[in-house]
Amino acid sequence: MNILVLNCGSSSVKFQIIATDLELIAHNADQRLARGSIERIGGEAILSFQSESHEKQLSTAPLRDTRAAVDLILRWACSDAGPSQIQSVADVHAVGHRVVHGGEHFRQSAVIDDQVLRAIEECIELAPLHNPTNIKGIQAAREVFGSGLPQVAVFDTAFHQTLPEFAYLYAIPYQLYRRYRIRRYGFHGTSHRYVAYRYRQLRKLARDQTNVITLHLGNGCSIAGIKHGDSQDTSMGLTPLEGLVMGTRSGDIDPAIIDFIGVKEGLAPREVETLLNKQSGLLGISGLTNDMRELLDEERENNDRRAHLAIEVFCYRARKYIGAFLAAVGGAEAVIFTGGIGENSPEIRSRICAGLEWMGLELEPERNAAAEHGFEGVISRDTSRLTAYVIPTDEELLIARDTVRCVAGVTQRY
Repeated sequence: MNILVLNCGSSSVKFQIIATDLELIAHNADQRLARGSIERIGGEAILSFQSESHEKQLSTAPLRDTRAAVDLILRWACSDAGPSQIQSVADVHAVGHRVVHGGEHFRQSAVIDDQVLRAIEECIELAPLHNPTNIKGIQAAREVFGSGLPQVAVFDTAFHQTLPEFAYLYAIPYQLYRRYRIRRYGFHGTSHRYVAYRYRQLRKLARDQTNVITLHLGNGCSIAGIKHGDSQDTSMGLTPLEGLVMGTRSGDIDPAIIDFIGVKEGLAPREVETLLNKQSGLLGISGLTNDMRELLDEERENNDRRAHLAIEVFCYRARKYIGAFLAAVGGAEAVIFTGGIGENSPEIRSRICAGLEWMGLELEPERNAAAEHGFEGVISRDTSRLTAYVIPTDEELLIARDTVRCVAGVTQRY
């Protein structure tokens, strides 16, 4: 099956085309046929397309909306520049969508029908910045491919639906949970699920033998404690704002700060929320950038105090969460780094792990320094009681695989 994977944002669409089926999944032999992105939809969009047999193509085109973007992706895929396996619309066999929030409706990925679409719409108030754009992608694919082509929703929140009640509830009046479903949902579930899967493949372990702490570190950051293959706790909460320090998000704060900032700065609650989501984190502390690479350069070349401080706060928060989650899940065999920073920054991994030697986590400096740009494997010393891994995430592959499983009616194993 040729699966088109779509990740639709407010003004962007990222895509991959992956050839896979149940047999290819079993042998880890899926084929990535094409990938690309469209940015700045609504004006002169920036296109980046690449198929397996061609160089990356960079261009621009006026695109009105998400439907026009999906239509352009299909036309490119069927052209001479696209993958040889796609000659017409009939050669796309299903579409898999990243959907951010599934609420309590979805514990697994699901074939999209009208009922599923309504349930996704009901979660809009929980993810007002994300679910509406995901829905636009689903509707655009229906219009471009027709209603007969299977579409599957893969939810960021689904993997974390195994959290026990005492881990997902907030200590607020219980009726607020009953009325409005205010609880911890967690995000980046597709990434945490994928790297836990890869870990057990590398170690040749059964799912119920998988006890790890996974850190997805990028512009958005989260940590998950996984016990017997299930997510037991995670740092993001009702929204992706809670938890670790991120590129532009504050992570954990005292809730009273929201009203305090509002009074002092004359801001409405929605404006304070925007400040915490868009102007905080690494950007807010440094006053320079949300890009960790640039902060490390500033620290190294200019000895910038606030760049150094932003990095230290980032690493301290991650280190503190590792200790907390090891306690929460009763220990683990490994700590796994993934995401853009987690996969490609030996310096940040080293700083996060510094001081954890007492609990048996000891990085091997040469291994850690070499772990960049697609490296997959161990970065800790052979004598380390708690093993450290770098495992590149591949959410698109997992979405394609779940799409195949859903269409085939095969029970998913997380």
